[in-house]
Amino acid sequence: MVEYHLDVTLDVARSRFRKESPQEMAENAGAFFDAGTGLLRVWHLGQEYLVSYPDGEVRCEAGPRDVPIVTQIVILHYLETAQGAPLRNQLISFKELPGGQIYIEPFRKRAILPLTRVFGDCPGTLIRAAAALRGTPGDLGDVSVTIPVFERVPITYVVWAGDDEFSPSGNVLFDASAPAYLPTEDYAVLAGLVVWELKKTAGRLPTG
Repeated sequence: MVEYHLDVTLDVARSRFRKESPQEMAENAGAFFDAGTGLLRVWHLGQEYLVSYPDGEVRCEAGPRDVPIVTQIVILHYLETAQGAPLRNQLISFKELPGGQIYIEPFRKRAILPLTRVFGDCPGTLIRAAAALRGTPGDLGDVSVTIPVFERVPITYVVWAGDDEFSPSGNVLFDASAPAYLPTEDYAVLAGLVVWELKKTAGRLPTG
């Protein structure tokens, strides 16, 4: 995903989307296609999105607000790329994704550093924020959560709290089936978008 040319990237995503069968995309992505309306219904980060076929227009079911262009692109990429592979319940790092080493620095800046900066000093808040996105706690690090970013794309966020000797740290992990659902470059962007949503959610939590 080339963020400097998002309009072009969106046009290309729509072109690829319209070449695929909507029924097959829905089946492979865990989405729903309504042939009567020509809409695919896709769950993403706590919201249902409607994607029109074949033009690939994306809108949020909750209201008329505009959907950010990056979100539109990721949703279209997910639908077009999804292969219907089952979860393998095996966690892998970003480096283990195909070509992940190429994008590791953008991934670190977009996801791991913000995750650590926001939740490193208050890791418990991560669990409360993730709950709003259907996230479930895990047993990695000091705190970890797994968030169903798409129906078939869980992403796990891990935080280690700092102490007198070490600064806080974090990591982001993926199910080994991840390459069957999105290009690796999209995961660098998507993981950061989730951290941003977690940060916004944490800011709305009651204190005390």
